Amino acid sequence: MADTKILVVDDEPRMRKLVKDFLAKKNYIVIEAGDGEEAYDKFVENKDISLIIMDVMMPKMDGYDTSEEIRKISKVPIIMLTAKSEEKDELRGFDIGVDEYITKPFSPKILVARVEAILRRYQTSDENSIIVAGNIKLDATAHKVTVDGNLIDLSFKEFELLNYFMVNQGVALSREKILNNVWNYDYFGDARTIDTHVKKLRAKLGESGKYIKTIWALGYKFEV
Repeated sequence: MADTKILVVDDEPRMRKLVKDFLAKKNYIVIEAGDGEEAYDKFVENKDISLIIMDVMMPKMDGYDTSEEIRKISKVPIIMLTAKSEEKDELRGFDIGVDEYITKPFSPKILVARVEAILRRYQTSDENSIIVAGNIKLDATAHKVTVDGNLIDLSFKEFELLNYFMVNQGVALSREKILNNVWNYDYFGDARTIDTHVKKLRAKLGESGKYIKTIWALGYKFEV
């Protein structure tokens, strides 16, 4: 667990310290945030966070709103800490994609046990999330890409674009199809934005950028 990062989000410093101390005993790396906005920013900055423990009631952005924003860019497991136990509140969280609720007050040992159980479940279910093509390795769970073992810093959309290419190796993909699958159907921008992202992605991949081949008048194909 030495390389596993957990984001702990709570506006009470004493609560953050309590959770951090127990997680640290299991050798987890703990990143702290005091409100929803800070949590979102830290999650975006740290692309290898494996799990989030988040309080519901916080200033600026509460736990629900923060979870909604994070769910737009990641499927990272989220444990919600809440003093509320009403069914409607829990249902809202599950609709957003919260993995589990723990009601305050709680036993820190139970929290750590839940953390370990969820991480094991995700690691088991995501065994096939690692894709290797040539010298590129993409880990969808950790949301990171390496080329020849070197970590490549990609934006969220660049990562999603590369993931889509690698999942569809050898398939000719039109710009419209890429747009619909990576940017979703509710994107109303110009399809040429794909060309801009592909150009940046190729540059970041270096020599491996040649795997992304242009198909004239259609789009692209990823081929090693």
